[in-house]
Amino acid sequence: MRFTAFLASLVFLVNVVVSAPAEDAPAEPEILVVASWPESNPFGHVVNGEKNLLLLNIENKSDKNVTLLSMAGSIHHAESNALIKNLTTAPYGITLIEGLKLQLPYTFYSEFKPGDLRLNIWMEHESEGEKYVVSAYDSIITIVEPELSIFDFKMITTYLMVLAIFGGIGYISYISFVPQSKKAKRADVSAPVGTVTATGAGGYQEEWIPDHHIRKSKKGGALSSGDELSGAETSGAEGKKRKAKK
Repeated sequence: MRFTAFLASLVFLVNVVVSAPAEDAPAEPEILVVASWPESNPFGHVVNGEKNLLLLNIENKSDKNVTLLSMAGSIHHAESNALIKNLTTAPYGITLIEGLKLQLPYTFYSEFKPGDLRLNIWMEHESEGEKYVVSAYDSIITIVEPELSIFDFKMITTYLMVLAIFGGIGYISYISFVPQSKKAKRADVSAPVGTVTATGAGGYQEEWIPDHHIRKSKKGGALSSGDELSGAETSGAEGKKRKAKK
């Protein structure tokens, strides 16, 4: 009997010691956080290379003022829930008074392989020196690539810059490593002034004779080739005439 009474007293003391700190610990404030996608993204697609936005609707349902410290997130495998990458932590440091409702944005960038992954977003707040973490979003998301457009100014500018760089490199390489062919210079042959006409024996070209000589020959008359006589034949005929007169 004595042993049973002693054992019962020991169990009672243990319960008192264990339950005492639990009664003294402050209760966690009731903070409600719900994350939603904006109207521009109704399907909740996460686009690679772009800023993705989530809207966090926060409500302080407790009777205490709490301090919103930060919001953060992480990406996990859809099936195994293994951690892939922690997302950016957004610090706030604002006070949530009793009964306050507000909406805050949370943005993050994605550089993952297209497919389904799990997104986890949480909020950390502080009350009476104690820190608490409240889950805001925990669901499967779809990673997609951005839509391509021929009118995308950034893409066109990037392509033009890349083409200009490669064109400059190619031109420098061409003039540096490809031998240039040397063209032989030919001396310019001056063409004759006027028309050159070929004539028979005793002919001449009027282009090379002064004008006053041409005018005299035209006044005296031009002899044909049959009437032209050499000086020796003329002197011989004149000598025969003189002997006949004697």
